[in-house]
Amino acid sequence: MLNNVAGKRGIGRMSKRKSPPEQSELVLSPTTARVIQLSAEIQATPPDDIEFMHTVLCQVGLPRKRTKETRFERNNGKASLLITAGEMYNDGHWEKLFVPYGTKPRLALFHISTEAIRTKSRTVAVGRTISEFMKRLNISQNGPSREAFRAQMNALCACEMKLGYGSRNLNARPVDEFDAWTKNLAKDSTIELSEKFWHELKENAVPLDPRALEGLQHSALALDIYTWLAHRLHRVRGSGERLTWSNLRLQFGQEYTDDKNFKKAFLIALRQVSAVYPDAKLEQVRTGLRLIASPPPVPRQTVVSFQKVIGSEA
Repeated sequence: MLNNVAGKRGIGRMSKRKSPPEQSELVLSPTTARVIQLSAEIQATPPDDIEFMHTVLCQVGLPRKRTKETRFERNNGKASLLITAGEMYNDGHWEKLFVPYGTKPRLALFHISTEAIRTKSRTVAVGRTISEFMKRLNISQNGPSREAFRAQMNALCACEMKLGYGSRNLNARPVDEFDAWTKNLAKDSTIELSEKFWHELKENAVPLDPRALEGLQHSALALDIYTWLAHRLHRVRGSGERLTWSNLRLQFGQEYTDDKNFKKAFLIALRQVSAVYPDAKLEQVRTGLRLIASPPPVPRQTVVSFQKVIGSEA
């Protein structure tokens, strides 16, 4: 439930501009139509499955756009993420890569983290071909998209990652070994998570509704807001927590040039998030947002049932 989150613009409110006489129906974009459909499903039934993400990565995400620098830092209160671009050996030489960014490495991390928890193994199958893995993530498999996805996966698997929380520091590069999509099509390719990242993930995974991730997969900002609220809202106590737009921009808006542009983009993304996390309670106040205690997006009983299932499969 969102109380006046967008102020005069209003999250969930339609513009009152009149339609042309010949336009009798509102034409929705495919993305908006899919979000509405998934919102109805989420409100009607709990998820059949669960996806997971590390708690720190729910609070501080990857860059949303490509950065010129080879080092990226994002902070949120006590939580901090530092990513350094890695190198990958290819055709006889080491190639310097970029910091992974955008929706594709996020979607890959959701899937890989979830499969590791489900199978209780840090070695995760990622399909015999890159197209097969992209299909699992509901990503277009055309030629340019394949090449862009391969570059992002190389960057993700080669990067160095440090996670900080309070006084605790952890060197936790996500991937130890990446042997994916070679010419041997007889078996699945695999990604092996690092021991430290795998251990941390098992102890600090946040349950997420896969239908929500599907509805938001077009927007890195919307995915970041959703995972942050999934981690944060059920921990809110008392009358709520207030966050200023300046604080929110420090956490989410490094890619924006000023507060006004950030606020506009944030509220658009938050409208989409509220559709697929209908139990989320927020209120817009004069200087920012007030977070109100809310149920998590995945009911506790669903999480318990999932744990029993994977326990029985062990």
